[in-house]
Amino acid sequence: MFELFKLLGNKRLFVLLVGLVTFIALMGFTLSPRTTLSWPEKFLKDSVGFVQYVFYKPASYVAGFFKDVANMRTVYEENEELRIAMGHYTRDRLKYNDMEQVNEQLQKALNFTEEQKNRYNYGSRIAQVISANSDPNSRTINIDIGENAGIKPGMAVTSQEGLVGVISHVSSYTSTVNLLTSMDANDPTSNAIAATAVGKEKVFGMIESYDPKTGMLKMTKISEDSDIQEDDEIISSGIINNFPKYMRIGKVEKVEVGEYGLTRTAIIEPYASFLDWKELIVIIPPEVKE
Repeated sequence: MFELFKLLGNKRLFVLLVGLVTFIALMGFTLSPRTTLSWPEKFLKDSVGFVQYVFYKPASYVAGFFKDVANMRTVYEENEELRIAMGHYTRDRLKYNDMEQVNEQLQKALNFTEEQKNRYNYGSRIAQVISANSDPNSRTINIDIGENAGIKPGMAVTSQEGLVGVISHVSSYTSTVNLLTSMDANDPTSNAIAATAVGKEKVFGMIESYDPKTGMLKMTKISEDSDIQEDDEIISSGIINNFPKYMRIGKVEKVEVGEYGLTRTAIIEPYASFLDWKELIVIIPPEVKE
């Protein structure tokens, strides 16, 4: 006993012993299953949270200030681009209005019939996509409008980006859309699309197939003397089966020599992404009664 008190007389050893016992007690306390915090833990947690709040707020304000400055620069640049775009739009709109007036005068002078005047006056209806068929051999989607909305087979369906497909089957309240990704030149039931290039009257061809490996459309039967080039914008020509004209399809990726070397073939990158649609637009020909 004397020896124990002698050892305890050593302050350093005593402090070490007390600290070890306290550490073991705290470790056992914190490792035990608990649903609530003890008041020291609560105090420590609240203290740390308060200190973090005090330092975080000024830091966030400073970071936010520099971020706002960077955003202001971005907004300024975007506004400049919008001003330029608005200037182009205003100019093009004036040009379009002038061309439209000239066109109306020519139609009157040539005694155009009402059917001829309204030939490209297409209407449109918004449709919600309600289901999709992921079968690679039957790439179709279903939309929530049908015969009751004046929808008929053969009507074009487009997204905001570009042409998506064609209505294939119609029921009273729903319709099935065959996507461009289902086009196959070897399939007799697959409908080809007559196409041309924007601003190039001599360019004419048929979009008949889609390559799932490359994600590209193939435009064939293009005349050898046509001036089709890379980056040309391809649209529907509207000369087959009353298919709408001016439908945006895609951009020419490359031009190849066609079959037997007598024609040319264009590889088209479609504008539509064919993924994650929510809304699509069905194009209504003018002769269809709504």
